[in-house]
Amino acid sequence: MTGSCCPQYSRLTLPLINASSASLLVRWPGGPLRGIAQLPASKSESNRALIIQALAGGGELENLSDANDTQLMQRLLADQQAAVFDAEDAGTVMRFLTAYLAVMGRPAQLVGTARMYQRPIGVLVDALRQLGASIEYVGEEGYPPLKLNGWAPALSSDEPDELTVRGDISSQYISALLMIGPVLPAGLRLWLTGKVGSRPYIRMTQSLMQHFGATCRDLGTVLEVRPGAYQPADYTIESDWSAASYWYAMVALGPAGSTIILPGLREQSWQGDQAIVGIMDQLGVATEFFPDGVQLTQKLPAAAVEQDFSDCPDLAQTVAVVAAALGVPVVMTGLESLRIKETDRILALQTELAKFGGSMTEEGEERFVVRSADFQVSGQTVETYHDHRMAMAFAPLALRGPLTVQAPEVVRKSYPRFWKELERAGFAIENQ
Repeated sequence: MTGSCCPQYSRLTLPLINASSASLLVRWPGGPLRGIAQLPASKSESNRALIIQALAGGGELENLSDANDTQLMQRLLADQQAAVFDAEDAGTVMRFLTAYLAVMGRPAQLVGTARMYQRPIGVLVDALRQLGASIEYVGEEGYPPLKLNGWAPALSSDEPDELTVRGDISSQYISALLMIGPVLPAGLRLWLTGKVGSRPYIRMTQSLMQHFGATCRDLGTVLEVRPGAYQPADYTIESDWSAASYWYAMVALGPAGSTIILPGLREQSWQGDQAIVGIMDQLGVATEFFPDGVQLTQKLPAAAVEQDFSDCPDLAQTVAVVAAALGVPVVMTGLESLRIKETDRILALQTELAKFGGSMTEEGEERFVVRSADFQVSGQTVETYHDHRMAMAFAPLALRGPLTVQAPEVVRKSYPRFWKELERAGFAIENQ
């Protein structure tokens, strides 16, 4: 349903917490949750736009994300003299910069955190080597850190470079290759094998490339990019649908009458995580679109839910927590990539849900079922495992009872103002 404008609610101004605390006690004082929540700009759009802007040589980006990953990408791209690039724990930065620095012929080392060195990158490195990159593994074969020694493409040809790439590991490999396609002498043709996960993120990449003047074709299992320089262009980043998912969770779990307005979201979005609209409609949240955002209200949830997360894996934790808290069984598939994220998100979910009376069991190959029995929130401590999405997925449970969140600063990775926005919405948050 589309209306003329968002209804207005006043936003509470409360003391701000110190988000570098070792842990936070989060409580809800009672009554319906009502207000306007400010979302960060899309990290996914921002990081892609920064790479394309660098390849295009100009253009203005408005509403760039303040997420740590995006700020890190911006700093590293701006440093023309660096010999060592520290991607920290940002998988997108590691993968996109590897392709960008390779095609630019920049001798460099790419390093990161200990967890980053456990996250595979061999598929991307193999593909870049075929295109002409000289890349060495500094440590274990197939994993960062990397040493880039230059770029020596094959002799020019009228035919595009052709690569065969597995699509069932990470769509970021595919996006990284697509974005450098226009600067290759004859363009690029990617043949995708296996089940392609996170397809909307690939479409986002292609849409942004086209906005900056590239020509792309999506033929299903074949992606083609024609040669030709990007053109500088201006672009305004949309608000982040991944971040919106946590407010959907709060409305679902809030007292009767809870409603939230989220400005800056588009009904026609390139973000795959807009899938949260349909998923949460089954878990008790209705969405009304307006020209300048959305309003979330409560409705009756379904008796059971089945969802494939192949195209939206970052929503899985939020949905699992909400379903367990509501007592709605949910069958979850398409979770293959969760084991190579900031942490093993499947194991982390299983461990933390059990503290409240929830379970996540594997019943068949890569088929998980979330259930709960006597789900209670009564002062438990949630471990976040250096994962921003663990912190934000479990925080809405505070609407059902007090809980403590360990290492709350992890939210800086994607939603730095998360705890401040919760305070403004009325949550009581104390440093522990």
